[in-house]
Amino acid sequence: MKIKVLIVDDSALIRSVMSEIISSQPDMEVVGVAPDPLVARELIKQTNPDVLTLDVEMPKMDGLDFLEKLMRLRPMPVVMVSSLTERGSEITMRALELGAVDFVTKPKISIQSGMREYTELISDKIRAASKARIKPRTVTADKPSGALPALRNPLTSSEKLIIIGASTGGTEAIREFLMQMPSDCPGILIAQHMPEGFTTSFARRLDTLCKISVREAAGDERVLPGHAYIAPGHSHLLLARSGANYVTRIEQTDPVNRHRPSVDVLFRSAAQAAGKNAVGVILTGMGKDGAAGMLDMKTAGAYNFAQDEASCVVFGMPREAIAMGGTHEVGALNALPGMVLGYLATHGSRALRV
Repeated sequence: MKIKVLIVDDSALIRSVMSEIISSQPDMEVVGVAPDPLVARELIKQTNPDVLTLDVEMPKMDGLDFLEKLMRLRPMPVVMVSSLTERGSEITMRALELGAVDFVTKPKISIQSGMREYTELISDKIRAASKARIKPRTVTADKPSGALPALRNPLTSSEKLIIIGASTGGTEAIREFLMQMPSDCPGILIAQHMPEGFTTSFARRLDTLCKISVREAAGDERVLPGHAYIAPGHSHLLLARSGANYVTRIEQTDPVNRHRPSVDVLFRSAAQAAGKNAVGVILTGMGKDGAAGMLDMKTAGAYNFAQDEASCVVFGMPREAIAMGGTHEVGALNALPGMVLGYLATHGSRALRV
């Protein structure tokens, strides 16, 4: 059975391009196009789509207002279509908080050579969205499962690092995880599949919500406790050693598993640079990026956690990591921070081993 897609965009050109892309896929069909949310509302009733693609900025009703009402009254998989602007990225971050599964940027219509890559990208995201677990959403993080273990002092975690990878659904999963991290937690490195420009808004948003400092990684900076470093959308993020310190490295080498940043690249660098001092966490996401790298981390002595199927938006990356044998423990998203901190409280650093 084909995936039924409804396209909502105020641009006739974008509606046409999106229709052509989706209709070219043998497992998809366009069941309707709408120039604004008011028309979309009626088409949803008539066509009962599996996935909605939604422009973030439209006339008559703002895309965010429509999304908020939709997720409250008729939750369904939504892929946002965003412009490559700062305002577009900020609106997209808010849309993901409201329950959108994922997003794509508007295609560069004039560059036909890029359309094949874009076709693969949006087709993959629609397929993932069609399988996503959609629940009525709120913008506040789930309550943690029980009291979180406390680290004994800011120096306790200085030798340990938390290394996180995620994809589809990951922006919200990362937000919920980081909001439960105490100010003295180990340094955190994150690879989230996200295009250039959006990681800046993502980091800035998280920095306002969390006890820890969150920034887009710049490269060659010392990894500090109480700080999280997010891979920029244009580069791979790697962990390296500089003397006694851990530092970030940024590389614009070829994509790995079709991604840059790639979770495998980050995880493998953590295996090499940190070994048993790393704690790996793989969260919701489509595909298998990170599975092989997490196994490398485990082989090097790291302790690894995976998000469970029930709490994932898409149980792709965690499933592959578990199947490959790279994980030690599996838990629900709201339990993972406590599980990680519990491990660190007993295996935290040299201070605890003396």
